[in-house]
Amino acid sequence: MAQVGIVMGSDSDMPVMAKAADLLEELGISYEMKIISAHREPDVFFEYAKSAEEKGFKVIIAGAGKAAHLPGMCAAIFPMPVIGVPMKTSDLGGVDSLYSIVQMPSGIPVATVAIGGGQNAGILAAKILATSDADLLQRLKDYTRKLKESVQEKDERLQEVGYRNYGKG
Repeated sequence: MAQVGIVMGSDSDMPVMAKAADLLEELGISYEMKIISAHREPDVFFEYAKSAEEKGFKVIIAGAGKAAHLPGMCAAIFPMPVIGVPMKTSDLGGVDSLYSIVQMPSGIPVATVAIGGGQNAGILAAKILATSDADLLQRLKDYTRKLKESVQEKDERLQEVGYRNYGKG
């Protein structure tokens, strides 16, 4: 049974949303990924959002661009946390998506990550789930430790070779 639903409005959102899926896989969290257009197939969308709790989802990560109604509509129907991922758009660079997702009416919150922030959406979903899962919390701590070590290794390399030679060889 999937713990996280990942839904996007278009297959063009896949590169961003795949980052959320990759992170969830790395942490051992089950998910289901779907492409559903809230505008072009509202009946399919409503069924998805209404059945998400029954399916065992604890969090939904919803990515959308332009009008970006998908995350907010998920939050209006699904009673648990929804994380919105605004997509970069050709018209306004994703600011339109960001505003559409983050400016929800009172009572219908959507946790929102940066434009194109699929990986952070996965991390936030994992943190939400980790509040009641000690093993997952430890995996998150290990992941964070690896991030810290990666930065430290990069700094050691910089100190070793200097900034002019950093990206060479």
